[in-house]
Amino acid sequence: MAGLARSVAAAILLLSTTTFGFAANKVIIILDASGSMWAQIDGKPKLEIARESLRTVLQSVPADDEIGFMAYGHRQKGSCQDIELIVPPQAGSASAISAAADSMKFLGKTPLTAAVKQAAEALKYTEDKATVVLITDGLETCGGDPCALGKELKETGVDFTADVVGFGLTADEGKQIACLAENTGGKYIQASDEKALQQALVETVAAPAPAPEPAPAPAPAPAPEPAKPGFNFTPSVVMAEGGDPITDSNAWEIYKAAADGTRGDQVMTEYGDLKTNLEPGDYIVVGRADEARSEQKVKIEAGQTYSPLFTLNAGTLVIHPHASQGSEISGEARVDFAYSGGSTTHYGDAKATVPAGEQKVTVQIGAGTVTETIQLAAGQTVEKDVVVGVGHAVLNAYYTAGGDKADNSGIGFEIVKARKKIDGSRESVEHSYGPDSKFWLPPDDYVALTTFDIAVVEQPFSIKAGDNQDIKVTLDAGVLAMSAPGAYSIEVFSSKKDIEGKRKSLGLTYGDSWQQTIPAGDYVVVRHASDQGQDREMPVTIKAGERTEITVQ
Repeated sequence: MAGLARSVAAAILLLSTTTFGFAANKVIIILDASGSMWAQIDGKPKLEIARESLRTVLQSVPADDEIGFMAYGHRQKGSCQDIELIVPPQAGSASAISAAADSMKFLGKTPLTAAVKQAAEALKYTEDKATVVLITDGLETCGGDPCALGKELKETGVDFTADVVGFGLTADEGKQIACLAENTGGKYIQASDEKALQQALVETVAAPAPAPEPAPAPAPAPAPEPAKPGFNFTPSVVMAEGGDPITDSNAWEIYKAAADGTRGDQVMTEYGDLKTNLEPGDYIVVGRADEARSEQKVKIEAGQTYSPLFTLNAGTLVIHPHASQGSEISGEARVDFAYSGGSTTHYGDAKATVPAGEQKVTVQIGAGTVTETIQLAAGQTVEKDVVVGVGHAVLNAYYTAGGDKADNSGIGFEIVKARKKIDGSRESVEHSYGPDSKFWLPPDDYVALTTFDIAVVEQPFSIKAGDNQDIKVTLDAGVLAMSAPGAYSIEVFSSKKDIEGKRKSLGLTYGDSWQQTIPAGDYVVVRHASDQGQDREMPVTIKAGERTEITVQ
């Protein structure tokens, strides 16, 4: 553990004293959220190692670096289409990425080839320099060919690189996906434990920029060139009629016009104030700012100059999300803008330029959601504070009241509504794993269903907007360590028999040793032998807050 602490400290020092390689381009981190991430390394689930490693490295990344976050396999079991760009590339996204990783389920397949392709497209890899960092603990399970994709992205991209971190993969498994990185000029890194994963993230997500090459000797002064002719295409774009031209935070897309009048080959993409020379011919030109765009057909003739005006008919929304009245702006908020013809999602303090008209803005913080309708006129900027009205709860479990904290990533917390439905069930609101599980909840009465091995506890609580509660769940449980040399399996039963003379089975594992957190009380542990052997059993009493060790011979 001391070695790991030194590794983390060294990583943070490296992050704080270097210039980062992706400062001039956008990066998307792809996290494998398939079910195999529940497997453990040194007694700790790989998904928890990945979450903590991401949080550690991202905290020291400069705020102006634009980082996005994508995951696959986190919403559906058995689906090859379960791929989502959760946090688009943007500055200051570290907290949003950490929050997304912390709340994620891990249960699906591994469509890593399709995910890398989607991330490259989201980064506009054919137009801009782009980098993808893939963290995976498994191989492709959806029929994709990562090697072929690497070649395709390198050939068609402007400057595309894929770095691949094989988390817990064997050397042979790593060879099957290393080609994805190698074919794009990226690096493949084998990470077998927590220390290695954090170092891999330092080398990929926060790699220092290469040292600049020595300046060449000055060349002889060239002969003066003849004066170039002036530009023949100088468009301008405005938010609304009569508005001032936009000269930054805007983009231009120029296409050759096809014979049928549709877009043909793309000629260029430029940003800001555009002045250029176009060959004579027919073009389709798109002026855009964020989600707003205006398109015109332009015919260029030799010797003529063109300065068309593009009117976006758009405005700007600035949304400041708050968990409760008077609270600070929430960096954990998801802000969805829905307008006529499209939608866009931002995180934290959000700003979006969108077409004028009716806007539906939905702000979500944890389990709380609020939607507001805003009328936006062309050329108008509307700045608004949106209060979701949620409270904050941090949950921890303790073996006994005032006793030791259950500091284990296997602890599960599910928050359900206290009010039961007509069929007796309760509505599930949110869930999380591990100590210090955090929840943002609308005002209501709830029940925390806490599960730790065989121990299951319900604890009611209430939340008001603006609350900041520390909820301690008492398990009233101890730890039972069981050994049964030579056993095929071990099973734990309640000590009391029912009316038919049967005891209730509480849990079973295959092998000859097992440790479980179990409520205080009396139990019977059964050692199951092979088909030719004979079962043996032993009664045991568990006391809350104590460890009990038994051997069933």
